[in-house]
Amino acid sequence: MAQALSDAEKIALTHEMAQAWHTLDWRKVADMFTPDGVLHSMMVDPVVGREAVYKRVSGLGDGLESITLDLHHVGVIDGNIYMERTDRFVYRGKDGWTPVVGVLEFEGSLIKVWREYYDRHHLLSAMGLTEDFDQSTR
Repeated sequence: MAQALSDAEKIALTHEMAQAWHTLDWRKVADMFTPDGVLHSMMVDPVVGREAVYKRVSGLGDGLESITLDLHHVGVIDGNIYMERTDRFVYRGKDGWTPVVGVLEFEGSLIKVWREYYDRHHLLSAMGLTEDFDQSTR
């Protein structure tokens, strides 16, 4: 069984994850998940498994020129990380942003489940898209 992390360690890993997004290091993002980890943007089907997470985030990265996850508030409640943030990005030359709340569940030092809550329509509009890039919603 994986050793439990302190709240401070969970918060540090959350900042490390945000930095991996900022540097567009999709391999690092995926490697921060357990082998059977789940990434779930709540308005689409969850992505299950480290390699599926890698495929999803690196696929997003295809048109992503830059991204910063501005963490406004990060805390631990009942052992889970709750973060309020604004994701600021340039996607295919278009500046955009979207407010997000994320919840991370850890298993040892790896993410077991990451749930994301945001307005999908707002995100797609900010990206300059008229159709959803996630084909699993169809």
